[in-house]
Amino acid sequence: MSQLLTPRQAGELHKAIIAYLSSINVKSTAILQEELFIDGTFEDATRKKYEGLLERKWTSIMRLNRRIQELEATNEKLETQLQSAGTVRSHHDSTNWLPDAQPRHALQSHRDGITCMAFHPVYSSLASGSEDCTIKIWDWEYGQLERTLKGHRRPVLGLDYGGPKDQIRLASCSSDLTIKIWDPSNEYANVRTLCGHDHSVSAVRFLTPNGNLLVSASRDASIRIWDMLTGYCVRTIDSQGEWIRDIAPSLDGRYVVSAGNDRAATIWEVSSGDAVARLLGHENKIECCVVAPTASHEYLATLGPKKSHEEGLFVATGSRDSTIKLWNERGQLIKTLAGHDTWIRGLAFHGKYLLSVSDDKTIRCWDLSQDGRLVKTVRGTSTQFLSCIRWGPSLLRSGGTSHVLAIGSADSNVRVWM
Repeated sequence: MSQLLTPRQAGELHKAIIAYLSSINVKSTAILQEELFIDGTFEDATRKKYEGLLERKWTSIMRLNRRIQELEATNEKLETQLQSAGTVRSHHDSTNWLPDAQPRHALQSHRDGITCMAFHPVYSSLASGSEDCTIKIWDWEYGQLERTLKGHRRPVLGLDYGGPKDQIRLASCSSDLTIKIWDPSNEYANVRTLCGHDHSVSAVRFLTPNGNLLVSASRDASIRIWDMLTGYCVRTIDSQGEWIRDIAPSLDGRYVVSAGNDRAATIWEVSSGDAVARLLGHENKIECCVVAPTASHEYLATLGPKKSHEEGLFVATGSRDSTIKLWNERGQLIKTLAGHDTWIRGLAFHGKYLLSVSDDKTIRCWDLSQDGRLVKTVRGTSTQFLSCIRWGPSLLRSGGTSHVLAIGSADSNVRVWM
């Protein structure tokens, strides 16, 4: 014991032991006293000072021991609850997760409204574009700004990550008529600028997530296919129409859906440049379009008077007429979703749900497994228009898979839910 205590502490302990033995009338304490105290002095006054000290110390130790046991039991209970909560959260993330009014992060740095966003397919990076002509790169997991990209001279209107695994790039487009390619592995250096459109470039997407080809849409009513490695435009599709505001490639890159001011969406075959379906039904300009992922097909196939094939192409369009329309692989209208009060600005599929954002400042959640029923309306996230929405990549975490959702607003904030 004396090896664990200082000499002073050891002396105090020894005196307390002798005092305790004396108090219970142990007669042979003199030998022990002689062994422990070389000077052999331990007067009655000193003895009285230490009487009861050992009992008090021992009682304190017993109380502390009980407290430790109580804390260990509480800790074990909390760990069990946390594991249970984690399992439930993972389950909700994978199938039934919907955003609430409180995002995890509100990312603030832009000086004007948010127009577009894109998630890095591997890292926890989120790019946002703004009317302030800049692109900002965020760590969405920690809610931190990593860098600001300057190069466009007018508002940034579209963003997308893509390319081969070892050559992932960020593509951006702007009303300055250009598309820019940025290299995340080289501090987001602007490695190429693509010129060719005659008016504002409204949207840009990688034709396939791991390929070199980009597809862009413009106010000049054209769609262009670009090779990002060479910078060449490999195909131009003239829509013979009006301003194309949004574009969405099919999952395999064979088709591209465009939508805009002519109140119609068109499905184009990329290889031939031919229109294969014309989606007519909106009563005002179409602001956004999106192709459904495979995870949503089984639910979309059950909608409409004539059932569709699950492996087909499904499209959602959002319009200034305040409605969302769902279309099947033949270009037939299968469902109209009404609930927003004004322009639809962005759409995102999430399994059996379709989420929409609008100038009415709400997020609306539609359940495709219940005939497209509106199951949740989220208000109060922003005091201004909600302008865009994007799902991030699925993340493998302990206990299951979770997701990340980002929504941009005219109040210059990007809000992130996880």
